[in-house]
Amino acid sequence: MGMDKLIIDAAIETWPIAGDFVISRGAKREAHVVVARVSDGGAVGRGECVPYPRYGQTPEATLAAIRAAGPDLDRGRLQREWPADAARNALDCALWDLAAKRAGRPAAELAGLGGLHPVLTCYTVSLGTPEAMAAAARAVPSLPLLKLKLGRHGDADRMRAVRQARPDARLVADANEGWQAADLASLMAVAAETGFELIEQPLPAGRDDALARIDRRVPVCADESAHTTDGLATLRDRYDAVNIKLDKTGGLTEALRMARESRRLGFRIMAGCMVATSLAMAPAMLVAQLADWADLDGPLLLSRDREWGLAIRDGVIAPPDPRLWG
Repeated sequence: MGMDKLIIDAAIETWPIAGDFVISRGAKREAHVVVARVSDGGAVGRGECVPYPRYGQTPEATLAAIRAAGPDLDRGRLQREWPADAARNALDCALWDLAAKRAGRPAAELAGLGGLHPVLTCYTVSLGTPEAMAAAARAVPSLPLLKLKLGRHGDADRMRAVRQARPDARLVADANEGWQAADLASLMAVAAETGFELIEQPLPAGRDDALARIDRRVPVCADESAHTTDGLATLRDRYDAVNIKLDKTGGLTEALRMARESRRLGFRIMAGCMVATSLAMAPAMLVAQLADWADLDGPLLLSRDREWGLAIRDGVIAPPDPRLWG
């Protein structure tokens, strides 16, 4: 997509989280997002990103990077010249949105996906005591697919308590690199016993060799260990699935490439997200068309969402309104 003299700007926004969002690395009450706006003087495209604190990214540095982008930017140049990070994600998604608006055609069609179908999203149950997590799971009886945040002492009790509270639910878990290799076999046995479909990133990235030496009775998904298409093939001895997030891939362009290569290599796919508004989830809906699991519940975790936000009913996300994105 070649364009001349784009007008590019960005802003940092803060969106309140409903309650606390707690994972093994800590808690937060607000989502800090950066929104890029790309215009050709007529149509305007938008993209939203969440800078990753774990990788030293900040909203301020991300904002500065986007604002420093040249007016002759296009998606090809982004892929070649920018690192795969939050700033590239916001710009890439904004360029897809702009292309869709200029063409008068959905972004999914431009990406070769045809029409989008609704997807069932995971709903995140924050890390807490077994009793608190069981109560949180019981409080959303209409949501059929729950994702437990784990990664601290007592995870076996957490898995059993939530399963007892919601015998009907499909369950996946994300340990956020919080398990120890010595406990891996016993915790995986409990996951199998309680009927979990997937365990995400149990061990720290770069220290996950033990996954190659155990009987993975429950599939294991790479998150922090898998960022872009590069290196996917080296994960096959340790992981059965990969979590594709636009803030890790640096945008929709690389995310779609990664999804197709993941399939070719035999991985199952989760389409994931950071805690953000529907503007960040909308492009991820394209990745979700190619995925086995979608974890795009960001808007459900916020106190409010932006205008034209995604319609989510009983955990099922409808395709985005083009006034939002794409």
